[in-house]
Amino acid sequence: MGRPRTGAAARWALVGGGVAVLLVLPPLIDALPAADAPTSAVDLRTRALGSAGVAFAGYAQSAGGLDLPVGEQLTDAADLFSDRTTMRAWYRGPADWRVDVVTPTGETGVHADGCGTWTWDWEDAVATWSEPGPLAFPSPSDLLPSALGRRLLSEAAEDELSRLGAERVAGRDALGLRVEPAAEAASVPRVDVWVDRATGLPLRVQVWGDDAAEPAMDTSFLELDLTVPPAEVTAFTVPEGAEVREGQAEQLLQAADRDRRRGPALPSSLAGLDRRVVEGAPRSVGVYGRGVTLLAVGVLPDRAAAGLRAELSRAPGAVVDPLGTRIAAGPLGLMIVDGPDGALLLTGTVTLDALAAAATDLTGRAG
Repeated sequence: MGRPRTGAAARWALVGGGVAVLLVLPPLIDALPAADAPTSAVDLRTRALGSAGVAFAGYAQSAGGLDLPVGEQLTDAADLFSDRTTMRAWYRGPADWRVDVVTPTGETGVHADGCGTWTWDWEDAVATWSEPGPLAFPSPSDLLPSALGRRLLSEAAEDELSRLGAERVAGRDALGLRVEPAAEAASVPRVDVWVDRATGLPLRVQVWGDDAAEPAMDTSFLELDLTVPPAEVTAFTVPEGAEVREGQAEQLLQAADRDRRRGPALPSSLAGLDRRVVEGAPRSVGVYGRGVTLLAVGVLPDRAAAGLRAELSRAPGAVVDPLGTRIAAGPLGLMIVDGPDGALLLTGTVTLDALAAAATDLTGRAG
């Protein structure tokens, strides 16, 4: 006959049961059916665009499936779209935030204030300062669902929007919103954005390519706390002894400014896409399209053109013809066009046919 259970044993049994409940609670919460709402697609987009003032701290992860053949200068940017990126974020407002990329060997943090951003590479003790400008390389903060969702929704026409159902994202009810670009040149047939029902904050973004079984880009919050982070968490002071560098965007602007006399005069439209007005951008760089469908054209320095052309020509599915060399990496197209005044780089979320049409417009040659 067993001995009666003592009060201490009973208490420990309760503690153990409580720990077990805590361990299984998050998966159970995420498995609960999401509550939908009769919000229209247009109204949901309006709520998402108005969420820039929603403060939060969160843990997010993005996964990209683009295999980009680029040189060493663009390796970091290419990795964002081809690998899995784990991020911790603290967001106090549009000009006061911090995003850390967590890797097995350390962390790299991007801190923003009203004047620009500091990128702190903890492992190499390098602090890089970047000022706001018309040209910038992608950074981890651009992959947060909140920022990416607002950007992709910002220029969508009403007839390109439709409602999806509801899902649970980071333990919260999220309403689905789909964008289907109308431009014939578009290589992205749809973008799905899941918007927090309570605040309008985009919680998950999926960018799809044609006939793809998996999204080309999938970024989502895994954990989210809708409280204002302390100011000392987002602030940054250059540590003593750290190396300080200038951001790549400033170097890119300087190079583009040196090449402003090269290349053809860029037209008002390419491949059926209208040219955008980008204040402060060099005349040698043109951006066309809107929303999800964008095409960028710029003069490529001679020393960079040869290496990139070789990389593109070796890529699977590369097209090499009198127009130039072009490839598709998922929904992203890249092309080098040999003009009379040097090489031009065309890149964007457009089809290979659209790249060929743009090259024809620029050179007058037929493929």
